[in-house]
Amino acid sequence: MTAEQVDVVIVGAGFSGLAAARRLTAQGHSVIVLEGRDRVGGRSWTGEIAGVPLDLGASFVGPTQDAVLALAAEMDCPTTPTFHHGKNVINWRGRTRSYRGTIPKMSPVVLADLARLRVQLDRLGRGIPVDQPWTAPDAARLDAMSLRDWMSSKRATRSTMDLMSITARVVWGADIGSISALHAALYIKAAGGLDRLLDVSGGAQQDRFLDGTQQIAQRVADELGDRVRLSRVVKQINRDERGVLVRCADAPADANTGTDADTDDDGHIRASTAILAIPPQHRAGIDFSPALPPEHQRLTRCWPQGRLSKAFAVYEYPFWRTDGLSGEGVSDTGPVLITFDMSPSAAGPGVLLGFVDPAHFDDEEPRVRRERTLAGFARLFGERARHPVDYLDQRWGAEEFAPGGPTAAVPAGSWTGVGPWLRKPLGPIFWAGTETSDVWPGYLDGAVRAGHRAADEVSAWLARPV
Repeated sequence: MTAEQVDVVIVGAGFSGLAAARRLTAQGHSVIVLEGRDRVGGRSWTGEIAGVPLDLGASFVGPTQDAVLALAAEMDCPTTPTFHHGKNVINWRGRTRSYRGTIPKMSPVVLADLARLRVQLDRLGRGIPVDQPWTAPDAARLDAMSLRDWMSSKRATRSTMDLMSITARVVWGADIGSISALHAALYIKAAGGLDRLLDVSGGAQQDRFLDGTQQIAQRVADELGDRVRLSRVVKQINRDERGVLVRCADAPADANTGTDADTDDDGHIRASTAILAIPPQHRAGIDFSPALPPEHQRLTRCWPQGRLSKAFAVYEYPFWRTDGLSGEGVSDTGPVLITFDMSPSAAGPGVLLGFVDPAHFDDEEPRVRRERTLAGFARLFGERARHPVDYLDQRWGAEEFAPGGPTAAVPAGSWTGVGPWLRKPLGPIFWAGTETSDVWPGYLDGAVRAGHRAADEVSAWLARPV
């Protein structure tokens, strides 16, 4: 059987791949989307416990995230404000206390140091072009050091270091010693500043979707119909004069039609172009023929994913609100690093979300993970937190496809070494995924923007004179 010729094959049915497919389809191009998982959404995955939809992956949206907000509106998926009224809590150096605002209550010396470093980080980003950070005047020096090294050079206090390390574990899924200082400054700039990156009101955590973020991806997939193929693990991509030839691990019959009209008799798909909407590290899982150039191969090794897990505890009602608490917490003890109130209403059920350090957590048995998470919640919100009606955790590092954290944890030397190849097309092959966005990388918004950018690049390629 001869394969159907399509214009574009897209690898990955996360927000980036689906956004690219939607735009290309609207432009009249024929598209097939291949996804290794049995679901769409990528790092957006909505589960449910106690009748409450909970985002096991990407959860929040906020101001200036215009691309994903526009897509959500088009898919009729409204947002709701993240609850943040009342006092926040911090468990620090063995003591729990409350505070208001983004910055925990510390000594005047620590607060002054934090303010100084925040200003310097924001200032550092001003001279970095978000689309070509390796061209910044100080790029070589900044990229040669870790964020920890840079903070040490600025004589940051131990408390400032420790607080920033908690932030880094949640934002990048890695410690400040594992992140390039250039990448940290770039990432903060691409989000609009450290305040916008960390805040709830006016920041990246301002809003969420009561029915979860995956509904957006599912509705886009429903709109695309049988162009989206699930459980199709891409193993090989060949480039030749006709474009690309893509081979999957298997070629099951189409779920909607019972046929395999999109594949030939040996499971190949022909396309003029391809978009890979997967994390840079996981490009290495595909066999390219001819092989990727050395720079592209190095990039897959120099752009590792961070690691981060999430845990939820569900209670009859959000008891912390009756104590005047917001549900936002910070801890230096672990495994719970930061918490948010994800309750659907004041009447209940009450839901605490914890971002969890995967070290000494991911490899444990479910019972141990539950006990450690609830102990972390109890340190912040009292003994009532030990007794939920239900519990659920998600270890993204244990995922079969694209394991890791919310985004790449880019180490020292990577941007100046292989950064120019992060999204540089390779003939008919183009790159998407949130890590390739120069605005809100690592977020749903960055994923949608990267999908749109890759789609426009493909359109220009297809329209070129031949």
